[in-house]
Amino acid sequence: MDNVKNAETTPKPERQLAPRRLRSVIETDYAREVHSYRSGGRLRPLLLLGDARLVLDQLPSSCIDFAMTSPPYWGKREYEGGGIGQENDYREFIHHLTDIFLALKRVLKPEGSFWLNIGDTYQDKGLAGIPWRVALELTDRQGWILRNSVIWNKVKSGMDNTKDRLGNIHEHVFHFVKQSKYYYDTDAIRSKPREARVVNGAVVSATGVSGVRYKRQIELSTTLSEEEKRDAFKALEQMLADVGAGIISDFRMIIRGQQRATHSDSEKVSGRAKELRDRGFYFLRYHPNGSKPADVWDIMPEDTQRREAHYAPYPADLCRIPILATCPHGGVVLDPFCGTGTTLLAARDLGRQSIGIDISSHYLGLAEERCATLL
Repeated sequence: MDNVKNAETTPKPERQLAPRRLRSVIETDYAREVHSYRSGGRLRPLLLLGDARLVLDQLPSSCIDFAMTSPPYWGKREYEGGGIGQENDYREFIHHLTDIFLALKRVLKPEGSFWLNIGDTYQDKGLAGIPWRVALELTDRQGWILRNSVIWNKVKSGMDNTKDRLGNIHEHVFHFVKQSKYYYDTDAIRSKPREARVVNGAVVSATGVSGVRYKRQIELSTTLSEEEKRDAFKALEQMLADVGAGIISDFRMIIRGQQRATHSDSEKVSGRAKELRDRGFYFLRYHPNGSKPADVWDIMPEDTQRREAHYAPYPADLCRIPILATCPHGGVVLDPFCGTGTTLLAARDLGRQSIGIDISSHYLGLAEERCATLL
């Protein structure tokens, strides 16, 4: 297996559990390996065997476009090769984990993104709050910028026999960046909008907006002046024309005295409230390419019931939006706890190169088998 390299100077026999074809190379020049992999252009992942921190320390600075991972959860499972997640105290776990993410920050390009899926753990009847403790450590001490906190709704829960609390069916997915300006392709993740149609000669939006109701509200308004009414009619006709031309997919009209301003009625807080005061109306426009996803994702965990090998519940679908939105075409994806290669598979399906690191040669062997069809 030529694309698996060993980052440890002294191989530990108990970690060498992969199939016999796994080849370990001692004292590899990882900068050269990564450069060779990037220049080769193949989609088959580069798999690196070893402790994530040791491997990251050998990678060139600013060489990775995108990172996403689901690290071992603290105190929940025994992972092949030990390491992260086996600490006696959650504070030690957070220290070890965030130390690795600091090393990851160095290898991530300035415009790159880091997505972190992490679950929580109960200790002495209390929820430890590990996801947010990690997130705040990254923002407060390492200077990461947290752009989104996504709730992954796993739709169905596992076996839970507790009788004094609710079942747990969600996990966090955090989106971190290094600087305020970073790569983000919103159009790549928009859902396809429904199209407008013409009914009896009138343009009707995808959700049924024809302008008739808004025209009636403008006519009957007692809060709009005659000049404001003329401006409102003119603006409404232009908005309907934009729907018909496909410039926007839909719209909502907010009229003084008919609807309240979104978010806040305070003119000091809301620019829309100020526009409503000064102009008498404003519009909410819907993008012609559809709406972007919200921050709650309903995604089923990976199906592990019919597989002989262990696969984490972390599903490839969880990686789709992050990769499409924040990893450019031609970019490289990194997973420092790649396990059996779910992130790498998602990267392959979306046409990105990828690099996986794991301390377990057994898991890397499984990842190699899952990715064996890649060129």
